[in-house]
Amino acid sequence: MKSIIVSMVAAAGLVVAGSALAADMPPEGKAKCGACHAIDKKVVGPSFNDIAAKYKGDKEAASKIAANVTKGGAFGWKLGMMPPKGMGATEAEIKSMSAFIAGLAK
Repeated sequence: MKSIIVSMVAAAGLVVAGSALAADMPPEGKAKCGACHAIDKKVVGPSFNDIAAKYKGDKEAASKIAANVTKGGAFGWKLGMMPPKGMGATEAEIKSMSAFIAGLAK
């Protein structure tokens, strides 16, 4: 019985440690981007990981992502059109999320 409890506590610790290592979408991303994008899977638009991979190694990735979000469009993804500024994101929110997305490529 004691070994079962110890095993359960150890497993719970691994789950918590694993979730702490995963990237979590910032609040503005959940509110403004989360309806169409997820970090690790395609929803309506591409995943943030896929976007980050597209710009990996590009020193201007965050500013290019921000410019695309601001103007809207399909950007060659063939998944549909993103409206300008997504769900009404502010310039600060766009800049913050673009830096977050670009940072996922590291």
